[in-house]
Amino acid sequence: MEYRYLGNSGLKVSEITYGNWLTHASQVENDAAIACVRAALDEGITTFDTADVYANTGAETVLGEALKGQRRESLEIATKVFGPTGPKQHNDTGLSRKHILESINGSLRRLQTDYVDLYQAHRFDYETPLEETMQAFADIVRQGKVLYIGVSEWTAEQLRAGHKLATELGVQLISNQPQYSALWRVIEGEVVPASKELGVSQIVWSPIAQGVLTGKYQPGQPLPEGSRATDDKGGARMIGRWMRDDVLERVQQLKPIAEELNLSMAQLAVAWVLQNENVASAIIGASRPEQVHDNAGAAGVTIPSDAIQRIDSALDGVIERDPERTKDSSPKTREA
Repeated sequence: MEYRYLGNSGLKVSEITYGNWLTHASQVENDAAIACVRAALDEGITTFDTADVYANTGAETVLGEALKGQRRESLEIATKVFGPTGPKQHNDTGLSRKHILESINGSLRRLQTDYVDLYQAHRFDYETPLEETMQAFADIVRQGKVLYIGVSEWTAEQLRAGHKLATELGVQLISNQPQYSALWRVIEGEVVPASKELGVSQIVWSPIAQGVLTGKYQPGQPLPEGSRATDDKGGARMIGRWMRDDVLERVQQLKPIAEELNLSMAQLAVAWVLQNENVASAIIGASRPEQVHDNAGAAGVTIPSDAIQRIDSALDGVIERDPERTKDSSPKTREA
């Protein structure tokens, strides 16, 4: 495993982050989830990402149990706040001071830790003054409950505004967590340049496009039994955008490239996002330990420039690049 600095800070994170978005307390049983976390630890993965909204707080609880007994100082634990939790009443969502201060306490309790290394605004809150949000973040940093702050799916403009306020308040906003893969490159036009300017790194999610870039989905063929595309708990909805024959046909063209580099298709996809110097870590999820071991093999891999060009050529025509898509990620209202 290789490790990279997160933003303009002294904090290092593993190139591969283990995330439990669509799995823990949802798609897989707790025993399998714990086995995946142990596989991640065996691979040298030290960075773990979750959110209070995942499985309505259940994912944090499972991760806390899975990490029990590990040396806390050797881990980087990240979680997020924004989405509706609990009974989903009027103040159970968003980035208000009330929701942030209550949510961090709940997350620490479920994760069984005194602090999180990184606390992230899961989306941008259009209905709460940014000054209120950043002041609340600064307060929990000073309370020792949070070491660093980050955001997720913020636009370049939002990043600049949030970073300015964080600096004025004396706290470090060092990361953004966007979707990024060889198929979804919307951050490259505006978010990445702004982040480099500000000293902010990307911790990217869905580097294998919910599994599409593994090549297991064949154009014109039945969906593999038990795959993400057959999951009715959210997985099928998320992967749906890629389940078109034109996309699947082009993905199949990546197989010879992976074979020549002695990589699995998943490793090629994860290694591809890590070639971007602004990416500190790629988040992987898993329902089986062997998936963790496979994905972790992408750490430390350098893809030759000619192979990068061949990947671009193979996927040309189905790559999403429009930077405006980042704006679509945050709801314009924070109704629970």
